[in-house]
Amino acid sequence: MSETAFTAAEIENMFTNDGRYIFARWNRPIAPVVFGTDDESLAVFKDAFATVASLGDMHLAETDPELGANFLVFLCTDWSEIKEVPNLNRLLANIDDLVSELDRTGANQYRSFAFDPEGAIKLCVLLLKYDDDMAQISAQALATGQMAQAMLLWSPSAFLEKSPIGIIEANNMAIVRPSVAALIRAAYDKTMPDTAGDVSHALRLEARVVQLMGDDS
Repeated sequence: MSETAFTAAEIENMFTNDGRYIFARWNRPIAPVVFGTDDESLAVFKDAFATVASLGDMHLAETDPELGANFLVFLCTDWSEIKEVPNLNRLLANIDDLVSELDRTGANQYRSFAFDPEGAIKLCVLLLKYDDDMAQISAQALATGQMAQAMLLWSPSAFLEKSPIGIIEANNMAIVRPSVAALIRAAYDKTMPDTAGDVSHALRLEARVVQLMGDDS
């Protein structure tokens, strides 16, 4: 799967929200919990999550000391089911309005992040509506793509034109696209900050991405 490295301008766009460059990564182990799936699919999700997290030299944890679980995934077949989840309104404000908006726009996924006092990601809540489009891909591909989108605070438009994952034809397994994987690796470089609000950060990421993709070639 041959790809070219992202340019600084492309990286800037991938972390621009409401006209501002806003970058954030996790600075703690990710402790996921998945609701609304069977045991077999749950195992697939956990394996895929661990594989993607390893791109950032991150390891999955059983629990988070502060929150218990800090990556909450809820699968449903109708958005109205989300309103019935106990205590979810404590994590997602105005949940009735959110469900109405998701129904109105025809969305099949929604993610919300919370941050520590320094701005690093400390919690991600992911809502997935298992519609016809989502049913076309495997649980492994779904989990791989969703974890890639939860690793960093991407722009809402970062993956509208192209998915963060690719499928290996030989075994039909999903992987994070090489360019995206390199960007995640660069973002989690130990010399890089947990948060950034200046576009010069994109230049630093570009230099690392170019080097990483050159090393992989």
